[in-house]
Amino acid sequence: MSPEVISMQEPAEPAASDRLALSSGRYIHFGPFQIDQQRQEVTRNGSRLKLQGKVYQVLLTLLEKPGEVVTREELRVRLWPADTHVNYDANVNTTVNKLRQALGDSSDKPLYIETIPRKGYCLLVLPEVSDKSTTSLFLHTDASVDTARSAPRTANTIEFSKSDFWIIAGVIGLILAGMLLGAGITRLWINHAAPIAPYRLSILLSFLTARFFL
Repeated sequence: MSPEVISMQEPAEPAASDRLALSSGRYIHFGPFQIDQQRQEVTRNGSRLKLQGKVYQVLLTLLEKPGEVVTREELRVRLWPADTHVNYDANVNTTVNKLRQALGDSSDKPLYIETIPRKGYCLLVLPEVSDKSTTSLFLHTDASVDTARSAPRTANTIEFSKSDFWIIAGVIGLILAGMLLGAGITRLWINHAAPIAPYRLSILLSFLTARFFL
């Protein structure tokens, strides 16, 4: 009996069964993120994130095994062909760190990606796969909120404008009335004082002349 031969060759990519959950729908949702697998786009609350190819592949690899450890060797096989000569450890670390930065995650207090010492990484959230996108929902919600916020502001602006108009009109009316009243009083005073002034002036001159000659 010939001994059993076990192939030591590593697969170029994960088996199809491992990716069955992700292939059951176009969109993957986890937390505030959505992945459009057809367009290979990642969005957060409707805003698109810029992920490089290898960073995107790391994310998919983690999503295929939520709650399980994805070894560094699995990532190496997924990201680089067997004949690629690179510093795998350093490149895996760099790629995972870029993914964390894009997701707003931290290695100290991870929300999505946890580092398993001397083993690999683990996705802490459970993704959902569906054929419905939430991007349009976010856009519709944001538009509704903006409309609701702008509506009362518009009404207040109209009311304030009318109030300001009447206040300004009243102030101008008071100013004009004061100016007219002041002009009338001044005119009456001038008319009243004009006949008296020459008489008083003559008395003053007579008095000064008498004092001078005495």
